[in-house]
Amino acid sequence: MKKLKLEDVAERAGVSKTTVSRVINRRGSLSEKTIQKVEQAMADLNYHPNVIAQQLHTQETKLIGILVPTVANPFFGELTMYLEDALFQRGYKVLISDALDNSTKEERYLQQLMGHQVDGLIIATHNNDLQEYQHANLPVVALDRFLRNDIPVVASDNYAGARLATEALIARGCQHIVHTYRVNPSKWHDNQRERAFEDTMKEKGLVSYTYTVKNNETVADRNQLFNRLFDEHPNVDGIFASNDLDAARILSIARQRGYQVPAQLQIVGYDGAQATQELVPELATIVQPIKQMATYAVQLLADRINGKFTPSTTVLPVSLKTGTTLKAIAK
Repeated sequence: MKKLKLEDVAERAGVSKTTVSRVINRRGSLSEKTIQKVEQAMADLNYHPNVIAQQLHTQETKLIGILVPTVANPFFGELTMYLEDALFQRGYKVLISDALDNSTKEERYLQQLMGHQVDGLIIATHNNDLQEYQHANLPVVALDRFLRNDIPVVASDNYAGARLATEALIARGCQHIVHTYRVNPSKWHDNQRERAFEDTMKEKGLVSYTYTVKNNETVADRNQLFNRLFDEHPNVDGIFASNDLDAARILSIARQRGYQVPAQLQIVGYDGAQATQELVPELATIVQPIKQMATYAVQLLADRINGKFTPSTTVLPVSLKTGTTLKAIAK
């Protein structure tokens, strides 16, 4: 069988070889009509560009590494989906690594990604003290994580979100409020939520109570911790959980223990991923702009790949979804 060449695609599409090359490599100004003609010709001929030749020509692999704690978490699953789609729209392929909050696994994944000669990395994991982050000599963007001074961070407004959640509970009459948060070594993410909770409670003259959840704790561990929370605080009337999975687990345990929600106990979570909202639609939560965070992170990474200036920190606004785990405020 005759080996297909660029000339065959050009003849089929009725354009020049140069135009076909520009479409394949996404170079220069191209109309959508021209792109569609070339791509249709390639599909008709079952033509596949020589990837190695492209890489030699452009000095790019068109590969981006994405490193997340776990795609099993609805927030990170949705974030990864939007990151992949935004990168696809720019002509990139992705290598997704699920670190499972394991620093050894994360380190190995980083080494493998760099070995694949990726054009850049998007990092959303928790282990910011790995040496690879200090010596990575390729474009990197972090999501809600501080890695080093010259790596830009895209985050939602964690402090404002936690304040919004705490104030929502107080405004609805809660006086004995408990906060649960995940231990985070990056000192960027849940730690800001804890600080905002404590600041808000202090400003309102209320005592703050906090329970920490380790990232690698099992469901059984969390059940034990949350049951202990209720044992130690039988008069709790408000709970702010720093993620929706913990909030949903607390809601389930509270109902098992006979609490009437929201009459006796009000609960607010954090994240607002679509999957969680569909599974626990009644849960009040702070909604992060997940799609916007992903889109902006990809834009920053593309700018860094192309040698453009990027801001060190980008903070995006959050919102409160009230749900029925919060009382309605009388008008």
